[in-house]
Parts: sequence; C-alpha cells; structure tokens
Amino acid sequence: MNFDYSPKVEQLRERLLAFFDAHIYPNEKRYHQEIDANRRAGNAWIPTTVIEELKPKARAAGLWNLFLPRSPRAPQGLSNLEYAPLAEIMGRVYWASEVFNCSAPDTGNMETIERYGTEAHKDRWLEPLLRGEIRSAFLMTEPDVASSDATNIQCRIERDGDEYVINGTKWWSSGAGDPRCALYIVMGKTNPDAGRHEQQSMVLVPANTPGVTVKRHLSVFGYDDAPHGHMEIELKNVRVPADSILLGEGRGFEIAQGRLGPGRIHHCMRSIGAAERALELMCQRAIARTAFGKTIAQQSVTQERIAEARCGIEQARLLTLRAAYMMDTVGNKVAKADIAMIKIVAPNMALQVIDWAIQVHGGMGVCDDTPLAYMWAGQRTLRFADGPDEVHRNALAKLELARHMKLPASAVDMPITRGG
Repeated sequence: MNFDYSPKVEQLRERLLAFFDAHIYPNEKRYHQEIDANRRAGNAWIPTTVIEELKPKARAAGLWNLFLPRSPRAPQGLSNLEYAPLAEIMGRVYWASEVFNCSAPDTGNMETIERYGTEAHKDRWLEPLLRGEIRSAFLMTEPDVASSDATNIQCRIERDGDEYVINGTKWWSSGAGDPRCALYIVMGKTNPDAGRHEQQSMVLVPANTPGVTVKRHLSVFGYDDAPHGHMEIELKNVRVPADSILLGEGRGFEIAQGRLGPGRIHHCMRSIGAAERALELMCQRAIARTAFGKTIAQQSVTQERIAEARCGIEQARLLTLRAAYMMDTVGNKVAKADIAMIKIVAPNMALQVIDWAIQVHGGMGVCDDTPLAYMWAGQRTLRFADGPDEVHRNALAKLELARHMKLPASAVDMPITRGG
C-alpha cells in the first residue's frame, strides 16, 4: 500500500487549503451570525447566503463533487483513497463540505442513485443534486424500534397497482429541515414474511408528496443544526409510482450495505480533520496562556496530551487510508472489517482530542467563542450515526473469530445501522 499523494491529489489539496484560507476561515463568524440572525427573526431554516456565495467559487476552483467515484455524470470524482485527504480538510470546519457539494447525506444519496437508480432516476434527481440545486435526506431510523438492527424497521411499503403506498414514522432524517430538501430515500418493509435480509426495500419519495409531514426537529446536545436539521417525519398513505423503487423489492438491505460504507468512511475522514483543528487550537491556546508561573504549554500534563493527540490522529489517519485503499481495490464487502475499525476508532479519537482542547481553553472551550463545543457535539453523535460503537465492535469481533473458526467472512453480517 502506498499512501503518498499523487500529483493530482497534491494539487487539489493545495488548492483546497488555499480556498480555506481565503474563503472558509474568514467566514466562520459570518456563518454563525447569519444563522443567529435568522433564528432571532423567527426562522432558522433558511439556506445561508455565505454558503451560496461560496459555491460558485468552489466550482470555479475545480473543487466540486470530488466524492463520487466512477461516475460519468461527475468525471471529477475521486477514489476513496484520493478523496480522503480532501475530506479531512473539509472536516476542519463542520459546514465547509456543503460549499463543495460534498456534504452528507447528499453524498450518500447521490452515490446510491448513481449505483442503484435507473437512468430516469438519475436524470430527475441525481443531476440537480450534482449541480447543488436541491438537497436530500435518507429516511431509515425509526423512533419506536432499535434501529441499530435495521431488520427491526416497521415502516411499510406496499404495492397497490402501479403505485407503492408508504406508512411509517422516521426520525433523525438529517437534512430534511432544509427548504431545498426535495427528495427522500425511504427504507421500509415490502414483505415481512421474506428472509431476514430480503424484507426491506428503498423508494425515492419527493418531499412534497401528499401524506408527508415533518413533525418536528430534533436537537443535538441543544444544537438545532439549522438550516440542515434532523427531523421526525410521518409518512401516512404516501403514494409514489411503482418505478420509484430502487433495484426492486427486497433489495433494500443490499443497497444499505453499499450506501453506508462510503458514508462511514467520509465521516471518519472529516473526524480526522476536526481532530487536527482541535489540536491546532489546543496548542495555540496552551502557548498563549500562563498559569502558576508558566505557560500551559509548559505544563507536563498538557505536553502529554498533545503527544497523545498527535499519536491518535496519525493512527486513525493511517487506518482510514487503509480502509479507503481496501474499498477501492477489493470492494466495500471485503473491506467491511476495515470500515468497522475506522468507525470505532475515528470518532472516539476525535472526541478525546477535542475534549483535551476544551480543557486547555477552560470556560471558553464550552461556549461558542471557539468551534470546540459544536465539534464535540458532532463527534459524540457519530458514535451513534451509521451504527453505534457496540454494533461495529460486535461485527468486528465476529469477523475476527470467524478467521480462527475457519468460517467464511460472508457468514458474518455487517450492521446496517444509522443509530437512534
């Protein structure tokens, strides 16, 4: 394995770093001021002007749709290994990915439509998503069941002539708060009597379909994450054409396996960037502040934490690059152990580094004068999103045991989870 950046990636990386210096970091304060102003005016769910102004600049800089590999509709898309260092940079500022049309859940939904949709699906939904004209949401997690096991899903998708009728309630539907959210990808059961992994299907549902009700937004440690949001959505006798189904009935679990692998690794890439930013802020603060006669940077406990943070970041980065390499070369299914490992390691590592950075900042670290508090909330959420730690550890342990019991790895199910 060779993780050196290719000349192409190095050039993109330098261009992206320059873009951050010129446009992202200088606008961090403005972004929050704009959302706060909208919130005070009574409606936080308005797309931010600053991001919309930066999108054309990102396109002009050739930093657009970098995440989508092997798509003729997005020829600029990179492999997972190529994309990793760029996603890491984007993760340094939590809202930056949208500027480059590389933000979740749109990335996962675009990849799903590209891999599993018909040409008609791609013309109607993928093209405007790639242009950044609309947003989307992924409706899988449910409030009334343990969604760490996706076979528990109760939402029903039933055939009625030339239509499917959908009934159920979903929550943690990230991105559904945005008024530009035009499409839901909904996972539900088409045949409860089929095999455990053949009961589920996925359908494309326009967000304005009659019977769709956004009931409320769910806060994350007190943050509303506007204008993106995480919504609870009721689907009551929602009707869509039968050709809205992806791949066919009973293929939902298979699609979820393909969708969540890239989603998980993108989260981990960004987690490493968040940890790097936290360590940078930690060092700057430690050098600038004095306590008990010497700088905080001279305190041995601070030095130990800085060293441990650097070790943890480098370890997580190498593990993530290995997972990206495996996904590119042998596919997501064979790389499932690597994906599970990074999903366990990266958010926990980032949480620890951010926590140490908060400690160095003292009271300043828990308010919004720095990005650390919000970063901590986001990383803590990732220990649930796309599967809780416990489920990934369980799957990883089974894969390890299978090696020693001479069982085929295919005998071990990987979790198809989103948390909740």
